[in-house]
Formats: sequence, structure tokens, C-alpha cells
Amino acid sequence: MSFEKLKVIEPILKALKNEGYTQPTPIQEQSIPVILQRKDLFGCAQTGTGKTAAFAIPVLQLLHEQQQPVKQKPAIKALVLTPTRELAIQIQESFEAYGKFTGLNQVVIFGGVSQVAQVNALRRGVDILVATPGRLLDLINQRIVNLSDIRLLVLDEADRMLDMGFVHDVQKIIARVPKQRQTLFFSATMAPAIRKLADTLLINPVKVEVTPVSTTAETVRQTVCYVEKRNKPSLLLHLLTNKDIHMALVFTRTKHGADKVAKGLNNAGVAAEAIHGNKSQQARQRALNLFRSKQIKVLVATDIAARGIDIDELSHVINYELPNVPETYVHRIGRTGRAGARGIALSFCDSEERVYLRDIQKLITSTIPVDNEHPYQDAIGNNKIGQSFKTPVTPKTSNHFSRGNKPRRRYHKSVQ
Repeated sequence: MSFEKLKVIEPILKALKNEGYTQPTPIQEQSIPVILQRKDLFGCAQTGTGKTAAFAIPVLQLLHEQQQPVKQKPAIKALVLTPTRELAIQIQESFEAYGKFTGLNQVVIFGGVSQVAQVNALRRGVDILVATPGRLLDLINQRIVNLSDIRLLVLDEADRMLDMGFVHDVQKIIARVPKQRQTLFFSATMAPAIRKLADTLLINPVKVEVTPVSTTAETVRQTVCYVEKRNKPSLLLHLLTNKDIHMALVFTRTKHGADKVAKGLNNAGVAAEAIHGNKSQQARQRALNLFRSKQIKVLVATDIAARGIDIDELSHVINYELPNVPETYVHRIGRTGRAGARGIALSFCDSEERVYLRDIQKLITSTIPVDNEHPYQDAIGNNKIGQSFKTPVTPKTSNHFSRGNKPRRRYHKSVQ
């Protein structure tokens, strides 16, 4: 199957060729014809499947075909709602790339930054608006944004929007959108709450499900390391300094934890940055750019902030803390092993996280192999209890884990 056979128009085909796209992914192959037929769609696909292009390409095509010959300031005809700033930026960049030769323009708006530049862009006219719910609702209330001309509504990462508590904002926004519209609903999970929300928005939708949420990419090699909580910093540093890891995305459950891990790694001589919701947009983009350009080795992220991080060359994902929602594990490790490349997912599991590991293995219907070779095994791994403060890894590790003349134990407590 080719994009030509999907009846994608020439201006978009030209842009896709410029981007190096030749063959559609399964989610694109199934979604594009449905959307071009102006049908509502319920798409279920995990991260890394080409979901953005699956809706961006047909949305651009439909709007291009409906363009009026009379030159006038464009009104917003398509709205894409997405939960995070990073994902919003990524989606806007995709629309810009695929729509390069269509004459359509797009604007992205999100919170955490001044609204001035965004408002100025909106006032110049926009065909496609990509937005996070909070900032959009704020600008609607200020009478800066008018959604009365919307023809296409896209909800991307709907499951994450519910998790983040955006459901009420989303409902308020949808109340401002014309009922006569085409709605595209994308989620990585099919939880009851997601189905309920979809039922209120979609009319006779076509369901497209490419890979269930329980499916982890075959290109990702998974390993679990049993380790006591207090020894996680030493194990992380051991892996980053003794293994062939060029780039690693490290996940924590909390913003505070992400900051502590990043700070500890930098103190130990490993270049790292943290990215989470409390960081300014400028700081988050700076961290992403440093990571993409390989000026830092490690990006430490929370789950919400990591949505929208798309780095083809990412070789390793490390779950410093296991997620308490098993589906999140699938999303996390999906950040590596993308586009057919090989990836490695390493997960730390302490005694309190055993139940999380059991839930994850139940979801993915497989047992994750255990690394019995690392030097910080705990009793779960049928080995000695890790002694991170007594067992030297390398001279570099031992030297960097302390601060001045302070005992190394103090550093480890601060990273937990």
C-alpha cells in the first residue's frame, strides 16, 4: 500500500516525499480512507505507530479541498486538542510539514508561557488550531478564540487527558464547537471512561484498532533489575557508566523525583536534564533540544511530560520507578524501538513495586526477563542484598557520588 493508493492529493504527497515518507503505517492505512469519507473515527493505537500523520494528512486534505478562492483572513476550521505542551508542538510541526504546499496555516497554543505571541498569531488568521485544553479555554473566555466555524475536531491522547483531569475543560470546549462536525478520537487505551467519553462525542464511528495497549513492540528488549530502593541511584549510575548507553530516557513517577535523579547524575559526572510539568516551556524545550542533539546523555522525565517526545535514535528507556498504572509501562518503553529500530527497556523494581511488576506482566501476558548479573541485587533476585554504599563500582563512580567530604550515604538518601 502506498499513499497514492490512499488517494492522498499531490500537494501532500510532495510534502511527504520531502519528509522521506514512502509507505503508510497500519494506523495510517486504516484511518486515512475513513477520515476522507468524512466519517467519525475512534482510533486505538499505542505510541510510535504514526498516529499523528493518520489524522493530520486527511485533515489537511479535506480542508485544502474546501478552501475558498476569495482571499480573506482564515477562520479556525480544525481543532486538535492534546494534553501536553510537547505533544502540541510536535503535532503543529507535523501539520506544518505535511501541509507545506497546501496554503493552509496552523497555530499551536499552550499554557506556561506568555499568551501574547499566540494571540498575535491567532489574530492573523488560522485554519488549524492545535491546543492544550487549559490555554484554549482561557482564550475562549477572553473572547480571543471563536470555534463557531469548526468542521473537524480531533481529540488526541484522550486517555491522558482524562488522567490529567482535563475532562471538564474538554467538555466545556466541545460545547462551543458546532454539532455538525466530523470528530476524530484517538486513545491508547479502551478503558470504560474512554468509551463513555467517546460515546458522547462520536456519531456512528468507525473503530480502528492497530495494536492493543497490552502489546509491547517486538523490537524492544525488556529486562527487570531487582534492587532495593536505596540502591537505585548506584545501579543507575553503574548502568550509565559501564554499559554501552549513548542516550537514555529515565522515568520517575514524580516531578520531585525527576529533579533529584537529574541532580544526582550531574553531580556524578553524567550530563542530565529533568523535564516535567513544573518546568517552564523554555526550560523543557531547551532540555529536549540538548537531548536530541546529544549534548546531554540522559533525560529524566515524568510520564505526562514525556508524551510527545519522539526521538528515533533513542536506544534505552530506564524505568527508575515502575509506573503504578500498567498501561503506562507500554507507553514508556514505546519511546524506544521506534520505526523498526532496536531498543532496550530496563526497569528497576524494589520491594514496594513488586505488585506493579505483577500487574504489568499480567497486562502484557509475558514474564519480563530478570538481570541477575548487576552488582546491586536484592533478595527478590535470589542474590545478596545490594550494598550500594560499600560496594565500589568504579573509581569514577565512587568519587562522584560524594559531595566534597560528605559521606556517600547522604547523597543516596537525597535521591530516593
